Amino acid sequence: MPKLNRRQFSSIAATSLMAGSAVKNTQAQSPNEQLGVCIAGLNGRGGEHIRGFDKDPRTTIRAIVDIDEEVGNRRADQIAKLQGKRPELFTDVRRALDTDGVDILSVATPNHWHALMGVWAMQAGKDVYVEKPISHNIHEGRALVEAAARYGRMFQTGTQCRSSQAVKDAMQHIADGGIGECNFARGLCYKRRKSIGALGNYDIPGNVNFDLWSGPASLTDPKLTRQRFHYDWHWQRHYGNGDLGNQGPHQTDVARWGLGVNRHPNSIISYGGRLGYKAERKDESYVDAGDTANTEVSIYDYGDKCIVFETRGLDISTSSGKEVEAMFGSGGGNKIGVIFYGSEGYVAQVRYDYCKAFDKDFNTVKEFKSGGVGDAHFANFIDACITREYGSLNADAMTGHLSAGVSHLGNISYYLGEQNHASTEEIESAISKVKSLDNNVVTLQRTVEHLRANRVDLDKTPLSLGPMLQFDNETEKFTNNDAANELLARDYRDGFVVPAGDKV
Repeated sequence: MPKLNRRQFSSIAATSLMAGSAVKNTQAQSPNEQLGVCIAGLNGRGGEHIRGFDKDPRTTIRAIVDIDEEVGNRRADQIAKLQGKRPELFTDVRRALDTDGVDILSVATPNHWHALMGVWAMQAGKDVYVEKPISHNIHEGRALVEAAARYGRMFQTGTQCRSSQAVKDAMQHIADGGIGECNFARGLCYKRRKSIGALGNYDIPGNVNFDLWSGPASLTDPKLTRQRFHYDWHWQRHYGNGDLGNQGPHQTDVARWGLGVNRHPNSIISYGGRLGYKAERKDESYVDAGDTANTEVSIYDYGDKCIVFETRGLDISTSSGKEVEAMFGSGGGNKIGVIFYGSEGYVAQVRYDYCKAFDKDFNTVKEFKSGGVGDAHFANFIDACITREYGSLNADAMTGHLSAGVSHLGNISYYLGEQNHASTEEIESAISKVKSLDNNVVTLQRTVEHLRANRVDLDKTPLSLGPMLQFDNETEKFTNNDAANELLARDYRDGFVVPAGDKV
């Protein structure tokens, strides 16, 4: 399906509203009336959603949703202390969406629920804020884009850097030619992640409704294969997208922004693996419960532009490379951000609220600072909910779809090549032929050095090499791999189907 640009989107959304469709307009009726918020998913980022909407005087939290009764009641008590009134607690989001006084659904659930909750909410006339990634796959991202347009709803993606003045200023510096011609960006997620424990058969917590938690994902048997129920779903592809899809969309979003890339890549190739946890356990029989990569390099060709994204989950104190160490520091601290390579220098986003410009010798020539990034992002969304100006959103549905799509496409190449174990020499031969503005071989060498420093024996547990995939931006399909097209969506359970974009 052809993509909508912002002008087309705004036109469709306006037409939908003027046509007086059956969708209820939930905009506040007066400046003194607060918008009612329902927050779904109350662990982790859900706490930040509570803080953000409670802090803004234009909103009040009227309902919350969680499939864990203990978590839900604890958060309800917290909100009652903050607001003076306890929100209504639900385990099923569909019941919450039928509640009077709810204008906004804010979603901080596991990834596999993001899109369906967003579609249901927009069909019910609610505006929607969804954490990154907005989708579990490409099909779901497209459904959200089309639903927002069809129902004329405001949709904000939780990539807060879009509302960071520091990042805005740094991106403008690049656009103004501050580092010369810039066609290449490197995204970094050097973030230590320990093993999530041995693969096994574990009991579902008694206070959890596992059927509702599973939602669009098929019920698994045995039901739980990881030790910790909450959070560690990130590292199981049935529900999460690994750190390329967890942390990565923040950085891929900034990388696209700075390069001015507003479409999917032309081609993608990934290599990596889930490596090193046996070395940590010193047990050759140890099998970690995760099945997403903890080491992954993905190369994205946009024609005249290029993005490379590096994921590292093992100890990150060594083998970073001169530009990474110059901009993010050496040693074992997390290195999460984006480096833009210009003909006259570099720009590095080193925090959500801090960026730096460097000359060619890595001397700092300019700094960009700001604060309150999360608050600004919620405020931008609430502004749009009141004004009904879709174009004022800093991270709309298309922005979220394209940035999450970078992660999804990279993972598809990795998943298809997971059993294609390759020597360093074989990977080097393959990627040396890949169109890229990076030195692909040097990046591979740094990755191998990093793994060896973490006692990974690449002869016993080699890297996996995914296929080179060609992608059509108009159809959002691969043109050279039928198996890859099968991974653009998933099999949904009855009652939890994320509709195709033209059927929302």
